[in-house]
Amino acid sequence: MTLDTAIDIDQLLQERFSLPSFRPGQRAVIDRLLAGKSAAAIFPTGGGKSLCYQLPAILLDGLTLVVSPLLALMREQVEQLNGRGIHAARLDSTLSADESRQVMLDVRSGKTKLLYVAPERFFNERFREFINDIPVSLFAIDEAHCISQWGHNFRPDYLKLARIARELKAERVLALTATATPTVLDDIKRGFDIETADAVLTPFYRDNLTLRFTLTTEEARDQLLLDRLAATTPRQATLVYATLQKTAEEVANFLVESGFEAKAYHAGLDDEVRRGVQDWFMASDSAIVVATIAFGMGIDKSNIRAIYHYNPSKSLESLAQEIGRAGRDGQPAVCETLLVPEDRVVLENFAYGDTPSLASVRTFVEIIVGQPENFFLSYYATAFEADMRDSVVRTLLTQLELDDYLLATSPRYESYEFKPRASSQEILRHFQGERREFASSVLAMSVKKKVWFEISLAASAKRLQCDRTRIVKMLDYFAEKGWIELKLSGLVFGYRKLKPITDIEALAQNLYQVSLDREVGELVRLNELYELMSANHCQSAALSEHFGQDLPADCGHCSYCEGDPIGDLPEPDYPRVGDSALASVRALTKSYPAQLHDARQQARFLCGLSSPKLIRARLTSKPGYGCCNAIPFDLVLEALLEG
Repeated sequence: MTLDTAIDIDQLLQERFSLPSFRPGQRAVIDRLLAGKSAAAIFPTGGGKSLCYQLPAILLDGLTLVVSPLLALMREQVEQLNGRGIHAARLDSTLSADESRQVMLDVRSGKTKLLYVAPERFFNERFREFINDIPVSLFAIDEAHCISQWGHNFRPDYLKLARIARELKAERVLALTATATPTVLDDIKRGFDIETADAVLTPFYRDNLTLRFTLTTEEARDQLLLDRLAATTPRQATLVYATLQKTAEEVANFLVESGFEAKAYHAGLDDEVRRGVQDWFMASDSAIVVATIAFGMGIDKSNIRAIYHYNPSKSLESLAQEIGRAGRDGQPAVCETLLVPEDRVVLENFAYGDTPSLASVRTFVEIIVGQPENFFLSYYATAFEADMRDSVVRTLLTQLELDDYLLATSPRYESYEFKPRASSQEILRHFQGERREFASSVLAMSVKKKVWFEISLAASAKRLQCDRTRIVKMLDYFAEKGWIELKLSGLVFGYRKLKPITDIEALAQNLYQVSLDREVGELVRLNELYELMSANHCQSAALSEHFGQDLPADCGHCSYCEGDPIGDLPEPDYPRVGDSALASVRALTKSYPAQLHDARQQARFLCGLSSPKLIRARLTSKPGYGCCNAIPFDLVLEALLEG
């Protein structure tokens, strides 16, 4: 489907979005979409990617389905669009049952033009059944770099989005990101069937941002941050990024005690607290938020004048995203990293923490081998049994899909419960004939607990001699009409075996190598960041080059160009792994052989890197846990192997 090109797009921009003109690249992307093509928008953070799907959504007949991992972005954009008279909605875990039901009714009726969902929403059996019946004119994927295994933030769920777009028969796809290297962009184009000519890139470099890196010590860093904040008069909106939640809390408290308006923000806070911090920051011209990377994603505040990294980013891509939140109004802003070399340990250990042991990978493969041809799997239960993080389980399953061992099928919930809002008689009077008989049987097979009724889908489907999908659709219909409140739990993911696993050990070795390669990739990305921070050439130019763009001349206002480069970084004087630490973990191994079965698991214990079995056995509260968290993981591992 294409649209009449005589539509005055510029007038629409002014009337509906109150914008005088398009930013670079926006019109090129919109024209491609309105011509019926799929496209990619590679714009820097703050470059106006959202308009590229918001404006076409007004003109397209069907639904614009926006996939984003950023809850804050969904909430903010939905509020803004509705404020402009453009019907938009979001489906996420913060909505009540009534709110979710109303959203689906408005989408089904055509009232809602844009629907925002997280990638995980497609794991929801009810949502998949619902969205399959909705005409999707535009399928927009934010943070599209997550599709690439070579990117800095690979999310296995994103690999499935390309297939989902085809299953939904979406008329066009839009992939959006601020951080795509040439290799990652190739993956995006290939994954979403986007022609090279339809990938629109705008200049990465923004000349209003001053990029600085300052070498300091742990003892001097707090005072340096205070000096920077005090030197700005009047006080201005500022973000301070820290790696750990604990650090964010400590720095925020320190700033408050020093007379600044500051609040902490991280994923460990309640949703209501986080939302309060966001709203407070958005309304203030002088607020300081000290945050982990959980803050800022999707927050569009134009007048952030300074961003300080109390701890370094974890990659050049992360740095680019984080500094991109400054100076969106085009006015000058400072982005400075206060570099303490020892901070690298924590960032490296994040990478090591995701790598399972070979024994864990072998257990994972054995679990898969033991499944029937068609099976359902709980990521959480599998993660515990194999003793690896559930994110690693998802990555390994995706690898098995890429290697044609498995094909993912629809996920489902194992447990369905409902609370009546109408009597059975009231519900059944809306049905006739066979449908009434079926609805009556579904209600009759539910078992009442204290308040909620529980229904076994497997047993009910067998007894009624029907597919479980028909029962799910009936329950969803009840909920959509407001007759019951549904509660789902026990999410499991479906797979079909495509070919047998004939050599468990060989496959385990291959998957373990995939995990090691991913670990190396994370460490390489961290090394690239440290090379930039200590570079002896223009750092703005080096950052642009990383994203495949060359600056015609040095920027003139980064640390190097201002004549204040860090130069060679001093080698940190790490403490040695003490004999007492080695002795304690070996003693524990005798009591907990299943949890501490090899040197890598023992190193995880000493470095404070948890795993499901360490947590379940309460080893994380034992003396010695995390006692080597200031020492690089590879040095701890080396000490264990030598000893």
